Amino acid sequence: MLPLLLAALGWIGLHVVVAGPLRPTLVNRMGEARYRLGFSIASAVLLLALILGYRAAPYQALWPAPQWSYVWAHLCMAPAFVLLALSLTDSPTAVTAGKCRFEVHGVFRITRHPMLNAFALWALGHAPANGDVATLLLLGAILITALNGMASIDRKRAAALGESWTPFAESTSRLPFVAIAQSRNRLALDELSWGRIVLGLVLYLLALGLHGLPGPALI
Repeated sequence: MLPLLLAALGWIGLHVVVAGPLRPTLVNRMGEARYRLGFSIASAVLLLALILGYRAAPYQALWPAPQWSYVWAHLCMAPAFVLLALSLTDSPTAVTAGKCRFEVHGVFRITRHPMLNAFALWALGHAPANGDVATLLLLGAILITALNGMASIDRKRAAALGESWTPFAESTSRLPFVAIAQSRNRLALDELSWGRIVLGLVLYLLALGLHGLPGPALI
C-alpha cells in the first residue's frame, strides 16, 4: 500500500503545489517551455506510479458496495464521458489559451472546466461502489487535483488576462449548470457538438463493454 500512497501524495503535490505556488519561481528559473516539459514528464511518471501502485496494492475493504452505487456510477459516468468528449475543443481555460476576450459558447455555458469535471465525476461515480483503501486513494488523488485544478486555472487566467477574463468568469461556472441555474447563462443545445456527444456516449458504452455489467470498474 505504501507505493500507492506515495504516488498519490506525489501526484497531489505536483498538481497542487508545483503547479500552484511554486510555478512562478520554477518558470522564472527554468523558462516556460522547460517547465511544461518537466511537468509533463513528472505527471506521466506519477500517473504510471499510481496505476502500478494500485494494481499491486492489497485489497482492504472498508464497506460493501450498496446496490444503489451501481446506478450512481452509471449516472455519473455517462455525463463524464460526454463532458470529456465536449472538452476536445479550443478551451478558454487551457494553459495555451491566448490572451483574448473569450466567447461563452457551447459546453462552456454548462461549465468552463468540462474536462476536469469529467475527471471529478469519474472519481465520485466510482467511490461508493469501490469501498476499499487502494481505490479510495486513487480516486481521492484524482478528485483533489481535478477540483483544485479548476480553482488554480481560474486564478492563473485572471492574473494573466485581468479584466478581459472577468466577463467570461462571471457568466460561467466551475461546476456544471450552476451559472445556468443562477440565470447568469442559458443552455443552448444548438451550440453543442452532437458529434462529440455521440462520441462520448460511444466511449461510455465501450467502457461498459470492457468490464461488463452490473458493477463499475475503474474506467
